[in-house]
Amino acid sequence: MKYVDEYRNEKHARRIASAISECVTRRWTLMEICGGQTHAIAKYNLQELLPDKISLLHGPGCPVCVTPVSLIDKAVYMAAQPNVIFCSFGDMLRVPGSTEDLLSVKSRGGDIRIVYSPMDTLKIAKDNPQKEVVFFAIGFETTAPANAMAIKKAKLDGMRNISFLVSQVLVPPAVKCLLDSPENCVQGLLAAGHVCAIMGTEEYQPIAKDYHIPIVVTGFEPLDILQGIYLCVKQLEEGRSEVENQYLRAVRKAGNASAQNIIQEVFEIIPRQWRGIGEIAQSGLGLKKTYAFYDAEKKFPCEFDDREKSSECISGLVLQGIKKPNECSAFGKSCTPESPLGATMVSTEGACAAYYRYQPVS
Repeated sequence: MKYVDEYRNEKHARRIASAISECVTRRWTLMEICGGQTHAIAKYNLQELLPDKISLLHGPGCPVCVTPVSLIDKAVYMAAQPNVIFCSFGDMLRVPGSTEDLLSVKSRGGDIRIVYSPMDTLKIAKDNPQKEVVFFAIGFETTAPANAMAIKKAKLDGMRNISFLVSQVLVPPAVKCLLDSPENCVQGLLAAGHVCAIMGTEEYQPIAKDYHIPIVVTGFEPLDILQGIYLCVKQLEEGRSEVENQYLRAVRKAGNASAQNIIQEVFEIIPRQWRGIGEIAQSGLGLKKTYAFYDAEKKFPCEFDDREKSSECISGLVLQGIKKPNECSAFGKSCTPESPLGATMVSTEGACAAYYRYQPVS
């Protein structure tokens, strides 16, 4: 497959791995931020290609996984209301709240529909004018433009029966939070290429400078990730801490101005709770006052706290890169994709799901 197979070539992968081995002289710990990268690392067993001196940790790079319990509980509450059609991406249906998930509501007759775009929700709302329609708007900077466009379109069309439960989060503040942790041992970062395709690379410059850490914007195929690791290790060995862009075929320094403009028009920066981490200042997006009518939390007021259901689950430690999924006593036993204890086992981008699917359970 053109432009895909080229980035999965085993011969080239081993050549890059050899270059990493030749330049590394001491132990380094790197973290990839994106769950898509985590899955590629597990699927192609990239850790086995690397020298023992290189250790990879997995960050909070899955928006499904970091959606707080309180918002899942709010989604469950809204979806259970009479006369409501609740729309969501499929991953969210099995994310556990404090007592149940959206799939449980659906099994009891709740009108919950899986959509593939927020624009699908607008059509559902137009086709069902007698119903209240709610869309679960989650994601990093990558989904924010599409969600913002749907919200703007709803307002332009004068739609009154649609609202959005917003759980948009921003990556750089979370990165700084992890690097500030006393348990942090990360020495180099692989930044998510799709986030940077929207936002550019400039917002990582102060992080690299202030924390003296190399940051390499990286794609999602095996060769992308290996090359990103090589560039990161090369910086570490040379004592540099700069932002480099491995993903040149998709990312520009300034990002996508049109996408940034629609985000800024509809959303404002707010504090946001991250599941397993806690509240992070300026790490979320909320609706501006001019779009407050479309805020589902205002249409369906309810309050829940962020207590986790399972004491066995260590997904918070996994999301912070402190533990790996297979270090959890419940992994592959009481916690599986069929009966997940935590969000990291549910999502297609979750680290626990990646390990369960691609790594043997010991």
